[in-house]
Amino acid sequence: MAMTKTDTLIDSSSDTDVLTSPDEPCSLIVWNDEVNTFEWVIETLIEVCGHSYEQAEQCSYIIHFKGKYAVKEGAYDDLKPLCDAITERGIGATVEIVAA
Repeated sequence: MAMTKTDTLIDSSSDTDVLTSPDEPCSLIVWNDEVNTFEWVIETLIEVCGHSYEQAEQCSYIIHFKGKYAVKEGAYDDLKPLCDAITERGIGATVEIVAA
């Protein structure tokens, strides 16, 4: 499927451009590190993503043991501000297109 200029989004707020279709489902991935505590990741997921404590705690354990986890899915435009808020707190996060 070819993309046309009208159905392509360009994120020019970072050093690289990101091209996604507005209808493509994306995942907000949080990455494990050896710096941030479980408590900080849990607090961040509650405040930024709106998770319950239990959901945030489960996500943090999966992140720790698997190395990364998709904590939220949705449209790129909805996930990008959440990703930015998480990275501003010193936690690694990316928005990735869900493979078909």
